[in-house]
Amino acid sequence: MQKVMIVTGGSRGIGYAVSQHFKQAQFKVINLSRSPNNIQDTLNLKTDLSSPTSLKEHQARLIQELEGATQVVIVHCAAGHTGDTIFTANAETLNKDLAINIVSPTLLNQMLLPHMPESSSVIFIGSTLSEKAVPGCYSYVTSKHAVIGMMRSVCQDLAGKGVHTACICPGFTDTEMLREHISHEPEAEKSISQMVTFGRLIAPEEIAKTVFFTANTPAINGSVIHANLGQIER
Repeated sequence: MQKVMIVTGGSRGIGYAVSQHFKQAQFKVINLSRSPNNIQDTLNLKTDLSSPTSLKEHQARLIQELEGATQVVIVHCAAGHTGDTIFTANAETLNKDLAINIVSPTLLNQMLLPHMPESSSVIFIGSTLSEKAVPGCYSYVTSKHAVIGMMRSVCQDLAGKGVHTACICPGFTDTEMLREHISHEPEAEKSISQMVTFGRLIAPEEIAKTVFFTANTPAINGSVIHANLGQIER
């Protein structure tokens, strides 16, 4: 019988690594993203997660793909990241990050949860900034804090249904998004590596392994998992 993993933002970074890991574990992989990934047999559904109507276009196909599945895993990996402050944020920037990080996961959950069997799971990808904050990331930090609240609410609403949920909060991970963010600062990688006890960036594959373990471990239902190599508190 088929097992299915639906990932948002599965074309690069953590989402791509998650797609690879689940594919190797014999899951059918469905990628909801603006661009396809090149993993063999992936069902790529072009989706703009900043637009709620974009998901609706794929509802019938997604439900069809879940028919007869023995396990379904949703991994909410796509992320909007606006660089703004309380002084520069506006309705447009805040709404964009909230649309990708909060609204789209909500709509996807509502669409698929009624069709997911017991032993399934919903995994949210948060961030270190889901519980902390840094300057210049107002909309992102606000929305990522909301991800934890969303996960906990989903956990409560799924009581008795045999479907579990968790939020994984990665630290500094060697992804395209991080590279783009630090590209203008030559010493940035060295600096942020010194902020963790292992003195290096996290490989996306390490987060993918954590996602897979979490998706198959109901005992950690409703949990926030910090996968950050041990951040040094200063």
